Amino acid sequence: MGTRKRLLAIINPISGTHSKVNIPETIKATLDDSKFDIQIKFTEYAGHATVLTREAVAEKTDYVLSVGGDGTCNEIAKALIHSDTALGIIPIGSGNGLARHLGIPIDVVRALKIVNENRTVALDYCKANDKVFFCTCGVGFDAWVSMKFAEDKHRGGLTYLRKAVTEYMKYKTETYRLESKDGSVKEKAFLIACGNASQYGNNAYIAPRANMQDGKLDVTIIRPFTPFDIGPLAVLLFTKLIDRNSNIKTFETESISIIREKPGIMHIDGEPIMMDARIDVSCIPGGLKALVPEENNKKSLIEPIQSVFWDVVDTIKTELNI
Repeated sequence: MGTRKRLLAIINPISGTHSKVNIPETIKATLDDSKFDIQIKFTEYAGHATVLTREAVAEKTDYVLSVGGDGTCNEIAKALIHSDTALGIIPIGSGNGLARHLGIPIDVVRALKIVNENRTVALDYCKANDKVFFCTCGVGFDAWVSMKFAEDKHRGGLTYLRKAVTEYMKYKTETYRLESKDGSVKEKAFLIACGNASQYGNNAYIAPRANMQDGKLDVTIIRPFTPFDIGPLAVLLFTKLIDRNSNIKTFETESISIIREKPGIMHIDGEPIMMDARIDVSCIPGGLKALVPEENNKKSLIEPIQSVFWDVVDTIKTELNI
């Protein structure tokens, strides 16, 4: 018993839409207690996960599990970079973009079984000015919608979709200057996304070729488009073919500066924040240890259908207060 690894599971009780009541029991029942000395803590306020993680790192805890969504994962992972403590992800959020990219199942028991496998790899992380992110960051329409989504009391993919449709009709595109090692260019853009991982969440692949171990950002620029283009673009987004559209520019770079006319909203791993007019984005190779599945590139063909199904179920339950 003395050789057991120390593991802290941090549960965000307000992530996503599913009830968290039974999760502590599921964690204890599923994790191999011959391998792990398990502690479980709930977050009590925004930023609490970061505080708990820093304490865990100081105590030389071996693993910290993020039991929440991409926001919770960001809070935990940014306190783990360049440490010996590895991140585990139990995805129970609204989008779960990082978990989906890594091939971690959107099912608590199956995700916990991956922790039991104990396969650790080194992943890249990124920075936008002084803000650390692991999945995606962006300016433009996606950042604006993330702000509107954060203001809504309902969670889930359908709420996000409803916000996107509503806000599209009144959104005004901006002009940006982009600076990288290849030079400077001006772009009028609907949105500019920088991906370390391939997707926003809910299997919406904004950077389908992104690799978290190549030391590079995958930049996607979507130029302004008409309402008639929305359907085809949505299909490309969910079929990993967004980079095949002639109205969309994609490229890889180790770093990029995005300069706009004035400070405004951007999103960091789906969370809206105010950011300066100039945003310097860079990728830092191999700075995060994380637990991943043995076949971390294998994706379930049925998972996107399951995701939509559960979003419908969650929306109905929320509307009926079940």
